Amino acid sequence: MKPFSRNIVLFSRDEFMSEQAIEKEVAYLNGILAIADTPEAFCNANELVDRNSITSNPRKILKECRHFRLREFRFLINKN
Repeated sequence: MKPFSRNIVLFSRDEFMSEQAIEKEVAYLNGILAIADTPEAFCNANELVDRNSITSNPRKILKECRHFRLREFRFLINKN
């Protein structure tokens, strides 16, 4: 699995954490976010609404998301 590069701000109430403990915590958070940021997880959490239909088809959702802005009368609805 390719490691992700992202900026994470970690707020902790424990001011006595060592640098190693903070790096370990950030590594755990990167692992959790890598699982949640997959296209499959995105498609499971969203539906595409066209003027006349609602679909959960991952191929259609990902195809529509490739546009910089959604086309007219198409909406992404989060199921959460």
